[in-house]
Amino acid sequence: MEVPVPVIRLPRGPDGISRGFDLHSPRYLALGPKDCGELEKEQKARTVMREQYLRSLLAMVGQPICFTMYERVTVTACFGTSDIDILNFQVSELQTPLGVQKEALLRCPDIISYTFHL
Repeated sequence: MEVPVPVIRLPRGPDGISRGFDLHSPRYLALGPKDCGELEKEQKARTVMREQYLRSLLAMVGQPICFTMYERVTVTACFGTSDIDILNFQVSELQTPLGVQKEALLRCPDIISYTFHL
């Protein structure tokens, strides 16, 4: 049996016809950027940072990585890949204080920092 999937729709806009938010509301003006040029600069900066981060993930594949975890635990491993949301890292030959794990998944929220040599 097929299960129906509900469609989430935005509330009606201030004009009653469109869907979305009022671009002139006090809340939008307080939270949103003041200038269209400022928004474009911010989006460009985010794009550049995202691209650099994804390129760093590509450079890490197959490299030995040193991860600093919470509770001052440092582990090393050979980096494999990450999931699409970059919430987990797949590593091999994970060297922990308790021993070596052949394959492992490291949760990104548990990682404080990581380093690798180019």
